[in-house]
Amino acid sequence: MARYIFITGGVVSSLGKGLMAASLAALLQARGYRVRIRKFDPYLNVDPGTMSPYQHGEVYVTDDGAETDLDLGHYERFTGVSAHQGDNITSGRVYQDIIAKERRGDYLGATVQVIPHVTNAIKEFALADTDDLDFVLCEIGGTVGDIESLPFIEAIRQLRNELPRDQTAVIHVTLVPYISAAGELKTKPTQHSVRELTSLGVQPDMLLCRCEHPLPDTERKKIARFCNVRPEAVIPALDASSIYAVPLQYHAEGLDDELLNHFRIESDEPDLSRWLDIVDRYENHEGEVTIGVVGKYIELLDAYKSLNEALVHGGMANRVKVNIRWIDAELFEQDDADITAQLEPMHAILVPGGFGERGSEGKISAVRFAREHKVPFFGICLGMQMACVEGARNTAGIADASSTEFGPTNEPVVGIITEWMSEEGLQKRKVGDDLGGTMRLGAYDAKLSANSHVSRVYDGKTDISERHRHRYEVNGEYRDALEKGGLVFSGMSPDGLLPEIVERPDHPWFIGVQFHPELKSKPFDPHPLFARFIEAAIKQARLV
Repeated sequence: MARYIFITGGVVSSLGKGLMAASLAALLQARGYRVRIRKFDPYLNVDPGTMSPYQHGEVYVTDDGAETDLDLGHYERFTGVSAHQGDNITSGRVYQDIIAKERRGDYLGATVQVIPHVTNAIKEFALADTDDLDFVLCEIGGTVGDIESLPFIEAIRQLRNELPRDQTAVIHVTLVPYISAAGELKTKPTQHSVRELTSLGVQPDMLLCRCEHPLPDTERKKIARFCNVRPEAVIPALDASSIYAVPLQYHAEGLDDELLNHFRIESDEPDLSRWLDIVDRYENHEGEVTIGVVGKYIELLDAYKSLNEALVHGGMANRVKVNIRWIDAELFEQDDADITAQLEPMHAILVPGGFGERGSEGKISAVRFAREHKVPFFGICLGMQMACVEGARNTAGIADASSTEFGPTNEPVVGIITEWMSEEGLQKRKVGDDLGGTMRLGAYDAKLSANSHVSRVYDGKTDISERHRHRYEVNGEYRDALEKGGLVFSGMSPDGLLPEIVERPDHPWFIGVQFHPELKSKPFDPHPLFARFIEAAIKQARLV
């Protein structure tokens, strides 16, 4: 029988509900329980796939091709449980499904309303496919009091009444701000937030209080008294040294013990050796490397959240600290750009994914610098495509090489992908199709060339599966010309039509991949491409 933990937030956004959910799930796992985490997003977009990275951060992609909230990346990195389509739902998707049913006549002429139709759809989402689980954690996006989140709070209220009393819990995440002028922590925002939640019919069982200073027992008791919870259920959550120290910190404050006490479950102490090792590797490094990431969304680093974490994981694998230098690709497109001054101090260069022409020439310049100066290079998605355009222009003699993503070109080294095979059969796309959900999304197999550099990175494997999110592809018709210029196609789709990986055998470490390996990296299982990339950076650091 699955037990349901609903996680809400109040006072302000960005309190870390997703990280809290991931940490609690990890602690429950450490006690031997089977867990899954789900995210309810109140916005009206069907999914975050068409949202600007500046508004939403990165789009996290699951094996089955769902474009989801970046919190699902936290969930996977902390638990190792692969997310799927059913683990992220938005108001837009709920309403889209309901309207489609109404148009088909599924409601037999009934008036379609928020209650019961919308709330029923939310409840069905929460309860689906949970038979083999011990705990299901459901995070509600936004803050209590938002108009768009009301149907989700109402659905929680109904579930609390419909399920057995010992089968649900509500954890409310709030802020206890410190007023420096007064020299005091203030509990009133938390009290008002809980009052707002209870006015909607949901009484929290536990409070997780984000604060910058220790929460004295007097203040915990005050919060408990005014918010109608036990003092032990008021859990302080101070800033941690890293996100990977959060599970240990929450356990020390009694989060998982109090939750199990709420459910009247007796359990052995958790095995936290995995997290102790992770924190040890993060904090006790034996050196440092500097990685230059030449991107176009660097004003909001959440746009590269999984990439950032994967680089950190690569550092953990090698016991080094990874200093990431975020470089705006557009800087290299200015007339007075001093690319050497920017990139020469780097021990390795990474060009990540992205969309659109802006910054593309700057990325190509970064690729050229890495190639000519023998600096370890890693290109991901658009980064691989720019590596192919750079190679076409400067080593294959195709001066006008470009991508059709940037406009008409006589040398389309990169072009829109129109057909590919998936588990559902042949997929077809064309220019002008809807943008949402129409890319090559999710896990696809690739075959690696034996004895290639990338095959050695994957410990000799020649068959791999990685997650994709792209609309454009390197044009296979240019393969011969690019390989004559030294850029080898070392990974292809199983049918041999779609390039997946390129590399330069004459370079210390030069690999471009069409997929997104950062989406599968975990602190306890760093992705091999990132582990070996950081290893190459360590070797480079010893040369300079």
